[in-house]
Amino acid sequence: MNIRNIILPISLGAGLVLAGCQHKAEDAAGGAAAKPVATVNDLAISATAFDFFTKAVAGKPASALTPDQRSQALDTLIRAEVVAQQAVKDGLDKQGDTPSQLEFARLQILEQASMGNYLKDRKATDAELKAEYDTQVAAMPKTQYKARHILVKTEEEATKIIEQLKKGAKFEALAQAQSIDNSKANGGDLGWFSPGNMVKPFADAVAALKKGEYTQAPVQSEFGWHVIRLDDTRTTAPPAFDAVKDRIAQIVEAKKFKAYGDGLLQAAKVTRNP
Repeated sequence: MNIRNIILPISLGAGLVLAGCQHKAEDAAGGAAAKPVATVNDLAISATAFDFFTKAVAGKPASALTPDQRSQALDTLIRAEVVAQQAVKDGLDKQGDTPSQLEFARLQILEQASMGNYLKDRKATDAELKAEYDTQVAAMPKTQYKARHILVKTEEEATKIIEQLKKGAKFEALAQAQSIDNSKANGGDLGWFSPGNMVKPFADAVAALKKGEYTQAPVQSEFGWHVIRLDDTRTTAPPAFDAVKDRIAQIVEAKKFKAYGDGLLQAAKVTRNP
């Protein structure tokens, strides 16, 4: 692994990683003097900050890197700190979008830390997981569709295609000849899909068709005008609980943290200015 190849592209953003992690000469945890890994213009880069940096860019703590890799990583971090300090001297932290970007990064980091702290003793229980799984399954579409379509730019074009179909023209041939969608090469075939995978006008039109039918009027979406034929349907089976358990846990915990945030919001004094 050449750590330089991993680190160099993100060097300009490294200063953000160190925000709140640097110390003059004092260990924040114990208050005792701690030897930094480097000092840049009297600003110390702590071993903790360096370790965080190498984990972020190389997936390993500094102690797991070779001496050469550690040296390269530290060179990159020092360079980033020098550039960041100069940016502050130039007042760039107060210009343009930079103040907003820094504040937004602060909010994201603190929200993530708050979530981890709040949820550490509030992991999803088996009962909560099962209840959420049942909720998600109930909300899933029960049917998948297999359809073809012909996409054109105008309603007039779509209407003419429908007239051709009524006269016996083959849907696949018209799709190959006139559709502007990438599916034209396959005769307009879109394969199997759930309604949620399609824009609403398209999904609604497909759901209203019977197998083998095509739309009797053009269907407009943000992409243009469609003529759609439903080829087949099938009932969808929900995924096994064990296969989605981890994802369900994320949903349950996200809901818990949202409820926590809602409570904080209710208790906060908020003024909205028009």
